[in-house]
Amino acid sequence: MKKALTIVLALLISVAFMSTVFAQTEKKAAAPAPAAAPEKAPAPEKVKAEKKAPAEAKAKAHQFTGEVAAADAAAKTITVKGKKEEKAFDVAGVKGAEDIIIGDKVVVKYTEADGKNVAKSVKKATAKKAEKKEAPKAEPKEAPAPAPAK
Repeated sequence: MKKALTIVLALLISVAFMSTVFAQTEKKAAAPAPAAAPEKAPAPEKVKAEKKAPAEAKAKAHQFTGEVAAADAAAKTITVKGKKEEKAFDVAGVKGAEDIIIGDKVVVKYTEADGKNVAKSVKKATAKKAEKKEAPKAEPKEAPAPAPAK
């Protein structure tokens, strides 16, 4: 009985080793022949450019806050003057852009495409925020006059 178990165990071990050998030779056979002329690998700059292309297609959204300095309904553009600079936006695809007039305080969410600022949304600044900024600070109450001396 011991001899039978030893033979079965020896067969299992040999099958395990043989399967790994066959598995390795199949991978080698699948590899391309080294005699063939290797194709040139693409230049590293091209690979980097190809990786950047999809990222560039997905434009990053920006936000700009300011007062409308100019509005052109025919060209569907508005110019917004912020604290430091003035930017022009294409508002062709924005709903409610017709209601924007010069002097409105707006918040524009936009992306840059082909050197233009394309507005995704234009919202008027809320009146409460504008009132808080414009309202002067309340003056402190005057202290009561000192009582007359006796």
